[in-house]
Amino acid sequence: MPESKGNFWKSPLTRSRIKSDDVKLPEMLLGYFIGPFGALLSSGIFTSILQNYFTDVLKLDLGFLTTLQLISTVLIVAANLIVGQLIERTKALAGKARPWILLSALTLSVSSVLMFIVPFEGTAKMVWIAIAYNLYYAVAYPIYNTANSTMIPVSTRDSKQRGALASFTNVAGLADMGVGSMMFPMLVSFALKEDQYLWFIAMLAVGVFSALTIYLQFMFTRERVTEEGRTEEVETPKKTVSLSEQLKAVTSDRMWWIVMAFYMLFQWSGAMKNGSMSYFCKWVLDNTFFGTADAWGASQGLLSIMGAIPMAIAAVFVVPLANKFGKRLVCGVFMLVGAVGGVIAGLGGGNIVPVAIGVALKCLGSSPACYLILAMIADVIDHIEYRTGIRTDGLTMSIYSSLMVAATPICNSIFSAMLNASGYNQAADVALGTAAQTAGVQTAISISYIWVETVCYIIGAVILILFWTVEKNLPAEQAEIAKRNQK
Repeated sequence: MPESKGNFWKSPLTRSRIKSDDVKLPEMLLGYFIGPFGALLSSGIFTSILQNYFTDVLKLDLGFLTTLQLISTVLIVAANLIVGQLIERTKALAGKARPWILLSALTLSVSSVLMFIVPFEGTAKMVWIAIAYNLYYAVAYPIYNTANSTMIPVSTRDSKQRGALASFTNVAGLADMGVGSMMFPMLVSFALKEDQYLWFIAMLAVGVFSALTIYLQFMFTRERVTEEGRTEEVETPKKTVSLSEQLKAVTSDRMWWIVMAFYMLFQWSGAMKNGSMSYFCKWVLDNTFFGTADAWGASQGLLSIMGAIPMAIAAVFVVPLANKFGKRLVCGVFMLVGAVGGVIAGLGGGNIVPVAIGVALKCLGSSPACYLILAMIADVIDHIEYRTGIRTDGLTMSIYSSLMVAATPICNSIFSAMLNASGYNQAADVALGTAAQTAGVQTAISISYIWVETVCYIIGAVILILFWTVEKNLPAEQAEIAKRNQK
């Protein structure tokens, strides 16, 4: 390793503060909760309300949005795969994922603001949005999210500690979704409204906060698995595995296909729900519950609170339950509970009380999968290493990240097309409430917000309970991996 490079990673500003071989509370809080929370805050906001910003603030054409989001998906998937391989080939004293987290302190924070500057009008405005959109989703977000996801499998081989780290990371993501779906819509409905300058100021503050917390995450994490077989003064000596070898290793494993199929159903149905939530609150719910038909921000805040409370409670018992009964059974059974909640919400129509009860039950059912999915994928990565002798962190997490980040543009493009086909009126007066949109528009919104996710929960539960069995022999497989690494 060149001396200058070694000095850079050993300087006080870049040297990890984590020295313990075991994962302890400071690492969990700073590296796996506060750091990811700040980094993904813009994503949580975008998932909930970016579509609304495009249609109701910038007044962008729905056809343009559908085309942009579909084309961008190709770039997003390609970018995630490229980043995954770059991570796999990174050999630094800081690890293979942490250097990219450090880079994200700049790229993610800057790109999250660009869509809210918009210095042009007409065609130039659409070009600017297309570029800014892809700088965030196809460049900055893949760099951070793939590296952040990779941190779970490379942080430790202890399955229980790994489950705790995955829980902390996903609690951070859910907190971001809470801010994006609960607090920010209220800020929009009562303060930002359609003032583009105020939107810019709000997102600039988010960008600065993200930069600081990402750096904090970098300083309070450690890649213990990456460090295996090397000394502190030299790069990781393990041979770089080709992409074709990694692809063969993952695609030949049934457990890998099962966990990825489950995650895709879970993530994409959630993206459909999140992208249509503000529309559901605006045009389907009877907001006179709060005294006026245009109090949709308050309705969205209430639904978000009703979803956040059971998920916050679940954070206390999900990991202990998984340690006792296994991730497969806990996630699968709770998903069925969530499906029951979806049915209740769907039958509630525009009445906020049954919808809120159903949403609360649905979110409770989704909580184990939210908290444990990264740990489940990490278990599969160890299983593949046992079978093939190959670590596939970079490839697997780039595909995981691709599925995550592509979910929003693809599902938003589908939702845009559904709105367009059903006759959505962009100029409708929100003060008119449910009367402002046709029954066809309301049906399209309800399907997106409630029924897609409910059906996917049932399918996902069946997949997990009947077919995902990787936990059965995992302790013995990890013990064998440890023996190999000692040779």
